[in-house]
Amino acid sequence: QVHLVESGGGLVQAGGSLRLSCAVSQTIFSINVMGWYRQAPGKQRELVATFTSGGSTVYADSVKGRFTLSRDNAKNTMYLQMNSLKPEDTAVYYCNAFLLLENYWGQGTQVTVSS
Repeated sequence: QVHLVESGGGLVQAGGSLRLSCAVSQTIFSINVMGWYRQAPGKQRELVATFTSGGSTVYADSVKGRFTLSRDNAKNTMYLQMNSLKPEDTAVYYCNAFLLLENYWGQGTQVTVSS
């Protein structure tokens, strides 16, 4: 069982920045597919950014150039640096890891961007 714990959400004005963290309960060295999703009220959960099994990083078009995905294997932690935030980025952000054919999710962290 893999446990994911998100932190770093909050309320920020448009144009501001936040850094989300996802702490993982085991070593992430062997977890190739992990990333961030978000879900806004009344909308489906959508991909924000993810590391792929091929070793690349994929971003949603809406966040390209503003968000940066990174990971620190020594700390078993993944990060999402979010800059130039917009009101439409408001959502609950979820950390996700795919390992041994199982999909794991964190509890989510709320990000609210005021205009």
